[in-house]
Amino acid sequence: MASVLAAKKALRDQLKQRLVALNETEKRRQSLDVTRKLLSHKKYQASQRVAVFINMPDEIQTRDIVHDIFQQGKACFIPRYRRQSNHMDMVRLGSTEEINQLPLTSWNIRQPAEGDGREEALSSGGLDLVLVPGLGFDKEGHRLGRGKGYYDTFLQRYRNQLGGTPYTIALAFQEQLCESIPVNENDIEIDEILLAGESDVISH
Repeated sequence: MASVLAAKKALRDQLKQRLVALNETEKRRQSLDVTRKLLSHKKYQASQRVAVFINMPDEIQTRDIVHDIFQQGKACFIPRYRRQSNHMDMVRLGSTEEINQLPLTSWNIRQPAEGDGREEALSSGGLDLVLVPGLGFDKEGHRLGRGKGYYDTFLQRYRNQLGGTPYTIALAFQEQLCESIPVNENDIEIDEILLAGESDVISH
């Protein structure tokens, strides 16, 4: 267990360096490519209830995806992380414009405030699709997050409460693809990874 944690930390450091080296033009180019692939994806088109992350600077940009979710009349859910814990809820967003009014967290990303009475996905019918961020991914569907366990814990809770899990698609830069990701028993595999460029879809 300790060796897995050490391996994860080393890989996280390496991936952060790779992402720092990506310039804004390249991030935008890859984000547009990944967005285009997602919007034409059968799973996305068939989904009515979609969870999407509000991206950090070193993640695939998701604003165009959020905009399309509303344009297509789908229900849009975004993460609300609880500080000092690994608990995350997916709560419903009212509109694209609403994002700019949401409070900023200590990670400098916007999320709804605790207790603002939003519809929560697990108690209102679940989700069809969850778009997943991360630092690194491999071709086996393993994901390396930022170490808090929010998505793994959420998907485990989802399974416990609703008896299954929604389809999961990770959105990633080419630089986030790894030869292999060290995992432990709590890590949940992702169904599919969308990347910019030729190796566009990896499903396991």
